[in-house]
Amino acid sequence: MLITVRIKVCPTGDQARSIIATMERFNTACDAISETAWLNRTFGKYTLQTILYRDIRSDFGLSAQMAVRAIAKVAESYLADRSVQHTFEPDGALVCDQRLLSFKGSDRVSILTLDGRIVAPIIVPDYRDIDRAKIKGQMDLVSVRSEFYLMVVVDVPEEPMIEPDEVIGVDMGIVNLAATSDGETFSGDRCTTVRKKFAAIKAKLQRAATWDAKKHLKRLSGRERRFKRDMNHIISKKIVGTAKDTARGIALEILNGIGARISVTKAQRLAIGKWAFFELGTFIRYKAQEAGIPIYFVDPAYTSQQCSVCGYTSTDNRKSQAEFLCVQCGHHENADSNAAKNIAGRADVNQPIALRPPSKRCGSWKGKPTTGVMGIMPTTFSRG
Repeated sequence: MLITVRIKVCPTGDQARSIIATMERFNTACDAISETAWLNRTFGKYTLQTILYRDIRSDFGLSAQMAVRAIAKVAESYLADRSVQHTFEPDGALVCDQRLLSFKGSDRVSILTLDGRIVAPIIVPDYRDIDRAKIKGQMDLVSVRSEFYLMVVVDVPEEPMIEPDEVIGVDMGIVNLAATSDGETFSGDRCTTVRKKFAAIKAKLQRAATWDAKKHLKRLSGRERRFKRDMNHIISKKIVGTAKDTARGIALEILNGIGARISVTKAQRLAIGKWAFFELGTFIRYKAQEAGIPIYFVDPAYTSQQCSVCGYTSTDNRKSQAEFLCVQCGHHENADSNAAKNIAGRADVNQPIALRPPSKRCGSWKGKPTTGVMGIMPTTFSRG
């Protein structure tokens, strides 16, 4: 499985200035290449290289390999969209390959700049050991808030996929960011408190509308995003860890249109668009794939109204956001946990027979049938 690992680069002051100057020159060259590509409607990497290679080297003073990577960056950007001319930020990513950037042991990297090669220390995240033999393709050197990070694609080994007998259902929401069929809930109270705090500060800064206020707003945006990502990592790691320890699969709801499906107050609905549900689902998926845990996706329709015991479905079953009470059999529990059990039940029986957990291949479901599909794992994930 391929994942992207973010490694912090710690240059000295002079080295940092050299890296910034190289980034700016590199991206200025990308703008010139993009202009030529757009005017001539020529977007192929090799064609652009034939036309522009010598000019880029002489006009911008780039090394041979740096000129090649600049042309490749422009060509790759036009693979996704050719409807407009592309421009590049001065501090945009410096695309590197093994000739431009190489590892010196486990704690340093050598980077080619306009001023020659520099060797700078790096900090590798604790959660990931970097095996240089498993680094795949090019690397991006990026600048974030005056700090430098190396985005490295690494091929990490996957554990053999287990064949589970049971499935953990996961229901996502606002009051509880996630709830499992085991009855474990991950409260959104702290997240809501942090969101309100950031919202109040942002509103004050937006009213000020000064240059300093706008700069502060940009810093706050980054802090809020990092907080959400960290919470999603914590939740996903816990869910996948439980599944691995108990040799069970994980059932997730299909998240399309989640904002329209969740019935909450106006204040809570405001938070729906503020939480990265897709990111949480992605984190669960890539951690599960690495751990050899199968993922199942099911249609979550009516899971909040359906009784997980008798299968009776009615809007009257949902007494409040937090309370579920079946009007037919009297089953009573937390509404999110009940929904998670329904998701687990649908994953058990709605897969094609060959893909069901072994103990469920002759089972039947009492409630309203839905369509479930086996989760298809993406091949590349980002971890930062």
